[in-house]
Parts: sequence; C-alpha cells; structure tokens
Amino acid sequence: MSFSKFSDEEITQRGKELYYSQLRSQVETPENIGKIVSINIETGEYEIGDDLIITSMKLRKNNSKAALWSERIGFNAVYAVGGSVFRMTE
Repeated sequence: MSFSKFSDEEITQRGKELYYSQLRSQVETPENIGKIVSINIETGEYEIGDDLIITSMKLRKNNSKAALWSERIGFNAVYAVGGSVFRMTE
C-alpha cells in the first residue's frame, strides 16, 4: 500500500532529477562520500546521515506522508543484495 500520490517510478525520476540537477554539487563533498542523502521530492528538503531510517524519519517529522528518495552519495546504490555497491567517481 502506497501512502504517496506518486508512483515508485515518479519518485525515482523526481529524486534523481533533484539530486543530479540541484543537490549533487552541494552534497558530494569528501566528508559526505558514502553517506545517505534522503530527499523530499516535493519540497527539495534533504537530510544527510549515516543511516537511511534516520534521514527518512527526520524528513517525515514535517510531513509523515512525504514522498522520499534516497541515494548513497558517490555510489551507484544505497544497498546491494547479491551484488556490490561501487564508487561512481573519485
């Protein structure tokens, strides 16, 4: 059951657009590489931290039904199951 008015595909598309067009240059710093950034795709608000649950909970304090998208800064995936997470660029 989805609580969001957006489909999973829309959340992914909007999240990637926000990250790569607006946030990446601000958040992809040496001290943030490997951390999680969670983004409210409607407002552009974001939280950076070491834990996906914590960054998501911080964003949901203001809006419990916010549509969120997350990225591991500098890597190809947040988590990997049966594969590997690799660094995108150095």
